[in-house]
Amino acid sequence: MTWTPVGLVRDSSVPGLLLRAVPGVITIISLAVAAQDRADRRLPYPLIVAIGVIVVLSNITLFFLRYGDPPGPAGYGLLVFAVAGSVLWYALPGSAMIIVPFWVSRAAVRYYRAQPLEWIIVAISILGASVPLYLTTRSLPGAFGAAFGVIALTLAAVNRRTREQQLEDLEVSLARKQAAIEEHERAAALAERARIARDVHDVLAHSLAGLSLSLQGARLMLVRDGASPEAIEQVTRAQGLAADGLAEARRAVAALREDAVPDVRALGDLVTAYRLESGATAEFEVDGEERELPGEALGTLYRTLQEALANTRKHAPGAPVRVRLTYGDLVRLTVEDQPGHRPERAAAGGYGLLGMRERADLVGGSLEAGPTSTGWRVELKVPA
Repeated sequence: MTWTPVGLVRDSSVPGLLLRAVPGVITIISLAVAAQDRADRRLPYPLIVAIGVIVVLSNITLFFLRYGDPPGPAGYGLLVFAVAGSVLWYALPGSAMIIVPFWVSRAAVRYYRAQPLEWIIVAISILGASVPLYLTTRSLPGAFGAAFGVIALTLAAVNRRTREQQLEDLEVSLARKQAAIEEHERAAALAERARIARDVHDVLAHSLAGLSLSLQGARLMLVRDGASPEAIEQVTRAQGLAADGLAEARRAVAALREDAVPDVRALGDLVTAYRLESGATAEFEVDGEERELPGEALGTLYRTLQEALANTRKHAPGAPVRVRLTYGDLVRLTVEDQPGHRPERAAAGGYGLLGMRERADLVGGSLEAGPTSTGWRVELKVPA
């Protein structure tokens, strides 16, 4: 089973990934053509090949870009892509390398959101499309045309990104509305359960308690007056039935008053709540054949996930989170946040972590927690 994203994920299909490789393919074709044509070059062929290799390698960074990513290796790879592609367009003026500045400008706007790196890449792309064209043709209108072409494509990408952001905001708004409706329904159900519990306690339980006391008094009076054993036995049996009914009524009241045991859907709701509150990517996956678990195990899973997400909010706010629930001989819950760096709390162990371990021990499970190269990982194992 694959990861199920809670938020929107785009351009992850095979056609979308292949489309990102287009500049690299064009670069390789341009180098092959340049190997046959020795006249139309602005730089020595070995240098052109070196720049072409840089373009192809930096093109690979497109495969790792995701919407709203902060500047990182992939983002700076896109910056290298813009510079090297512009130089290669100057070195091979007769090739299709002019597509690279347009491509890079679109990618920068599509994958970054109002960050300085985005606009630096766009500026380099505008210069990279127009300046080499002017140096090779001395045509000022052509250079301006190329610059305006990049600007037009950039504005179109901005417009598309804005529409997608509006759709995503609408999705989040609908999810919050649905969560509010479900919470209202749950509150109404709890209120109704509390009302029924009060009625059962105040009417049925009190009546059964009074009946039991009256039967006990009747039995004592029969014994005092020397009634027949059959009559005493019937009254004693009736008193026992009343006592049993009272015990059942009290158990029903306790069950109505007690909060429902969380289930797998409640775990998914915690992940959804984290995404709605933080705005970060949150993923929840269930592996294996789902089956009913003891209430103590489900409660431990729920509280551990709740504490792990609380720690992420505190120590790595806004970090993407992946949660996996795996059914096997043991039920395994894995919570991993990925802020992109090793956490500073790597050697710390607070009371929250201690509480999670104690909960695991109470149900015969185990808990492991510690830093990874990109974040923090918590793994809980409980008996199935």
